[in-house]
Amino acid sequence: MLPQRLRFGAFIAPFHPIDENPTLAIQRDLELVQWMEQLGYDEAWIGEHHSAAYELIASPEVFIAAAAERTKHIRLGTGVSSLPYHHPLMLADRINQLDHMTRGRVMFGVGPGALVSDAFMMGIPVGQQRDRMDEALGVIVRLLRGEEVTHKSDWFELDKARLQMTPYSRPSVEIAVASQVSPTGARAAGQHGVGLLSLGATSTAGFNALASNWAIATEQAATHGKTMDRNAWRLVGPVHIAETREQAMEDVRFGLDKWIYYFREIANLPVVPEGDDPIKAMVDSGLAVIGTPDDAIARIRQLVDESGGGFGAFLLMAHNWANWGATKHSYELMARYVFPHFQNLNDNRTASMAWVKDNKEAFTAEVRGAVGARIVQHIVEKGAGNISPDIVAQITGAAAPAKADS
Repeated sequence: MLPQRLRFGAFIAPFHPIDENPTLAIQRDLELVQWMEQLGYDEAWIGEHHSAAYELIASPEVFIAAAAERTKHIRLGTGVSSLPYHHPLMLADRINQLDHMTRGRVMFGVGPGALVSDAFMMGIPVGQQRDRMDEALGVIVRLLRGEEVTHKSDWFELDKARLQMTPYSRPSVEIAVASQVSPTGARAAGQHGVGLLSLGATSTAGFNALASNWAIATEQAATHGKTMDRNAWRLVGPVHIAETREQAMEDVRFGLDKWIYYFREIANLPVVPEGDDPIKAMVDSGLAVIGTPDDAIARIRQLVDESGGGFGAFLLMAHNWANWGATKHSYELMARYVFPHFQNLNDNRTASMAWVKDNKEAFTAEVRGAVGARIVQHIVEKGAGNISPDIVAQITGAAAPAKADS
């Protein structure tokens, strides 16, 4: 029996430097999703941010609606919707509408909100973001299952609330909770029996937290009568590959410094490891794959081992380190050479080639015998005048007769 097929996708925050045209940047994000669709990627997750000028998409739902009209198969998720920023009924209703518009292709990723500056502008106390996420998720899960909900909170209220359209997906749209190093996301995923989005899984802290976060989720799930599905567990990490390591490293010099500046000087997330050579530091720490398809295969295999039993999908963190052409080529190399390794796409091809190779001598003898018999039949019926000795020798394996000197 074939093992579970690992899925591949992208986590598109997105990251765009402030020296480029933002309108074109968003269009390129849409083009990336279309390119992924052509290459056979399974899913794309779209972020929500409202400040700091780098992660441009404010409404993942609006982006998903546009992307859905340009694609047919790839699944599209909010990556993630920041629950404290929205009234739960309004957000659930928008996701439910997308569920119908995409015929079940939409996924709902949730989190407390990554940028403190977003919460600050809305007057949301940072210390309450995670509590508000937990509270909102509890009612949204019920709404997206078609239930009626009454709930009174200090920041929202629901009075016999329900979605006016029965959900398209049954029993619900797929839901996943974002998790980094803290146990917040893992606990929420376990409590509600939903998926887990492990952001920063390739960072040192994230990598070390993989098995423990999954253990926290499964323990919480058992406490609340739920189960966790490893197939709904997604790991996120940055990758850029080319034919050689040297080419990959040259590619990322296009935009890596601006990305590093954003995380070190602007965002409140300590993502980039210290070091004189940032490329070397990220590769040596395992944060990023900047190399060849084989390097990507080795790193993902390491993540599978560290996870303690595997996961359902690996998502490339869309980073725009390279120019557009090199970025598209990296995604193509992943699809051409990395997907097959984890999806067993070439197992039967390998077995078929080996079987034919192992039996080549016997098969060749059969062919020679069959063709030789027809040659002999022709000679008997029509004579050998039109039969080239060289062809006879090639088919039968016999030595061709020497040509007489003229």
